[in-house]
Amino acid sequence: MSMTSSPEAFAELISQITAQIEGAPLDHALEQRLNTDFPSTGRDIAAIKQACTDAIAAGWMCAREAGGIKYGRVIPAGPKTHGLSVDVVEMPPLAGPHHRHPNGEIDLILPLSPNAEFDGRGAGWLVYGAGSAHHPTVTNGPARILYLLPGGAIEFTRR
Repeated sequence: MSMTSSPEAFAELISQITAQIEGAPLDHALEQRLNTDFPSTGRDIAAIKQACTDAIAAGWMCAREAGGIKYGRVIPAGPKTHGLSVDVVEMPPLAGPHHRHPNGEIDLILPLSPNAEFDGRGAGWLVYGAGSAHHPTVTNGPARILYLLPGGAIEFTRR
């Protein structure tokens, strides 16, 4: 069992990033800052990628499945992650269920194949502002997406 294969260790790893973004508006400036401070090719993201791989192998991450999508809430919103919940999803190329982000959503896109994209974007960070909505869509191969939700707020809609 690796150092990051427990939920507690994973929360500690993620809190290093959430501490840096606590209270920031969910906007393009935050997206740019995350992609600069925590680039997809950097050691912080490499540690998160490995931790996700280990956690999925250990069976406590992405333990649910529906329609080919593996998913699950890893950490509820709370003080450890600065008010952000942490969910991880693995998706094959498809459009997932439509949902709304009442408080916004911060996505870390971790392609599982070289050309995989999430909502038209490759590896890295994507920020959706409060009130945004979408059908999360993976193309060009499977991808893993870690997403942070302020207050854990998400509303699934029928579309």
